[in-house]
Amino acid sequence: MEKEYTITAFSENKVGILSRVVAVFTRRHVNIESIGASVSSIKDVYKYIIVVNVSEDLVKKLVAQLDKQVDIIKSFYYENHEIVQQELALYKVPSASFLGGDKMERLVRQHDARILSIEKEYIVIEKTGLKSETEALLNDLRSHGEVFEFVRSARIAIVKPMEQLNNYLNTLKHLN
Repeated sequence: MEKEYTITAFSENKVGILSRVVAVFTRRHVNIESIGASVSSIKDVYKYIIVVNVSEDLVKKLVAQLDKQVDIIKSFYYENHEIVQQELALYKVPSASFLGGDKMERLVRQHDARILSIEKEYIVIEKTGLKSETEALLNDLRSHGEVFEFVRSARIAIVKPMEQLNNYLNTLKHLN
């Protein structure tokens, strides 16, 4: 049975790692729903956050394949209840949508969003939340008129248990 998993992979910051990470998924014909990269809590270690919809057996194989990559220090997978996650979405809507009443302003407040920029022709709205929350605002904005542009970031996530990479690295120190 397929479900959503968040994979975290840790590496040094070297050219070409992202392409090799993506190749692991491409070889297995797995669609990446979201991918992001950033520095981690450990100096000089980078963290990739990858979201996929696959079976548990396949996510285990993907993590094992990632771990075989030379510059990958270690990778892990998590179910949604094991992580704290967010995405950022930006919406560009016509300024005219906000004229003649406060319906759109109430809509923005109702979704716990905020207005980032007000220009003559458009307004930029920001919403941070789960994918379902950013999509709900998009659908509501569309039902009230045109949306000029929409963009959503990759998922960012922190695991609820203590970060496993620290435990893994401590285990390696004790073995040496």
